[in-house]
Amino acid sequence: MTILGLLIPIALALGFIGLIAFVWALRNGQFEDPDGASMRVLLDDDIDTGKR
Repeated sequence: MTILGLLIPIALALGFIGLIAFVWALRNGQFEDPDGASMRVLLDDDIDTGKR
């Protein structure tokens, strides 16, 4: 039962650290363009189309 006295504060601290990291990422613009990278994968910029 005494282990719960140790595990509960550790779990709460880890959750709080995760929340702080998420808020930091939001404020620094990490989620500004969620579709951009997935669309850039589909572009064929390096393929020669034969137009010269």
